[in-house]
Amino acid sequence: MTSEKTSGERTGRSLASSFERYLQDKGKGRGGDGGNYRRNAARELERFAEWAAGDRGDDDWTGVIPDDVDREPTFEDLDERVFREYARHLAGDRGLKQNTVQTYYRYISAWCGWCVNEGYLEAHYAQRASAMAPLPEDDGRKPGDQQAWTSEQRHSLTRHINERARDAVEAYTTLPEDTDPLDKQRARYEALKAARDRALVFVLAYTAVRVGELLRDPNDPRRRGVRWEDISLEDGSMDVYRKKQQWDAASLPDPVISPLRSYRKLMDPPAGRWPVFPTFDQRTLAELVQEELADRGERPGEIAERREEYIRDLLLALDEDFRPPSVTTDGARSILQRLSEAAEIDIDHPKHDYLAPHGGRRGMGEVLVRAFGYTVAARYLDNSEEMVRERYSHIEAGELGDIATEALEEVGDETTI
Repeated sequence: MTSEKTSGERTGRSLASSFERYLQDKGKGRGGDGGNYRRNAARELERFAEWAAGDRGDDDWTGVIPDDVDREPTFEDLDERVFREYARHLAGDRGLKQNTVQTYYRYISAWCGWCVNEGYLEAHYAQRASAMAPLPEDDGRKPGDQQAWTSEQRHSLTRHINERARDAVEAYTTLPEDTDPLDKQRARYEALKAARDRALVFVLAYTAVRVGELLRDPNDPRRRGVRWEDISLEDGSMDVYRKKQQWDAASLPDPVISPLRSYRKLMDPPAGRWPVFPTFDQRTLAELVQEELADRGERPGEIAERREEYIRDLLLALDEDFRPPSVTTDGARSILQRLSEAAEIDIDHPKHDYLAPHGGRRGMGEVLVRAFGYTVAARYLDNSEEMVRERYSHIEAGELGDIATEALEEVGDETTI
């Protein structure tokens, strides 16, 4: 009863009454690094409140409350139609670049999500499809030919592989007990492959780890690919051999933990030294299994009979702890080509017709710079702040251009062509 009363009281409050609490929560745990985000979020929240009150926008815009009502907008006045109008205002009324429109709307959307959790709003109206419809598409174009996965591409790929893995795992784990052993092996193999692909995609999409730090490089014996003993799902960390040629811990954010945990449970690796992302190449695995069995003293005929018991050599390797090599960086590109095509992802890039592995890292860099600034992004990307500023300079340049445009509008010194 008390919680319902509290929720009702909050929905009747002014929008601005929530801003300080929200900004305090968003700044927790970031020290001085949260300054850029808090400053930018505060600016956009103030603009949203002004727009909602009718103090910003087109001349005929009077705000979200009727003209005959004399009060400030409250949370009771907000619904998906309001956020759709604000998206339309950002996209058309201010002449901002596409990426900047997306960034400014994300500030408001993040606040909306927080308001749902805190009881100010009943639903995350800002994330509904109808609310976001007026927003321009983020084309993902960057300086040079470096690809960066857009948010839409990232979500499309992860959603596709997540559904595929879930279906494959469910098909295997729900087989009747009297299923033919070879059919059961076949289902297990398909589940393992789909689960491996899902874990790989999520790691590339959300950790910003370089693909060369994650997988095997045939030309560098030190880069043998991440092993299960290198990962701590409890701590959310993964030890990788960095580009600077030393071992270091990389962060595993929440979206990555569940796919890795599910995959590890399904694989049940016989030892911690097993690669997290083993190759599924049949020729490589056939050579491995034959060599290992021969080393045990088995004759060619015995080896052939042993292999015939399994529909794939990977399953024999798992049962006998014949450790395979990790998939290579080229192998990861082939996997992503296959998945990008299967997911029917729209890709407009001069160099790649698929979501390349390095594009996941670049895409996360975009997200981090826009949300938290260059200092935090540099730490997460394991790069110098100077390098991050150089590679993502288009973000700052675009925002400065928008600031200049607004300044000209404020003083009325704008020439229309």
